[in-house]
Amino acid sequence: MKFIAGLLLGLILVPAGVYLYFTSGSAPVATTDSDVPFENFFAHKTLNARIAKDMPKNVPIQATEANYLAGAELYKQHCSVCHGLPLSPKTAIAKGMYPRPPLLFEGKGVTDDEPGESYWKIFNGIRMTGMPGFSKSLSETQIWQLALLLANADKLPDSAKAALVAPIGVSAPAASLPPATSAPVFPSSVPSSIPSSAPSSAPPPK
Repeated sequence: MKFIAGLLLGLILVPAGVYLYFTSGSAPVATTDSDVPFENFFAHKTLNARIAKDMPKNVPIQATEANYLAGAELYKQHCSVCHGLPLSPKTAIAKGMYPRPPLLFEGKGVTDDEPGESYWKIFNGIRMTGMPGFSKSLSETQIWQLALLLANADKLPDSAKAALVAPIGVSAPAASLPPATSAPVFPSSVPSSIPSSAPSSAPPPK
């Protein structure tokens, strides 16, 4: 009987204590606070299990130079403020975040992850980490271009490395880009058969 009474008391006191902990202002919610015990363990376990269950297994685009260059431009625009650029210091935003965003061009980055894992993270985002999901702002092809760039960050061609450190919007050297095959060709000047100036539609003066 005492065992049952103690069990019932525990079932009441433990949830009550947890509730008071979180509602009394004691829980760490600032980015400068220390971790809750087992916070990282359970967060990573939960995230890894979800990614393993849902991530795509096949990459629908090729790891080409053109896709690396496109991915580099997207990375500079959307990711570098948190995850850094090669040979660049952390930004003030990255220094103030919790959990700390990984620097994807230092050390191994995420080159040991499958491209599908990075695709899942970029597409969906990760709650309560500052990592947004880009499913509503980037196309699937663009997200795959980013995922391939990060998965192969340790073996990128020189053109992609140069694109990463160039200012946003500055294209890679033309020699490194694949030739256009389907772009429409527009005349650079008005054909000689068309008068250089159209006649006025106003009636001639009387």
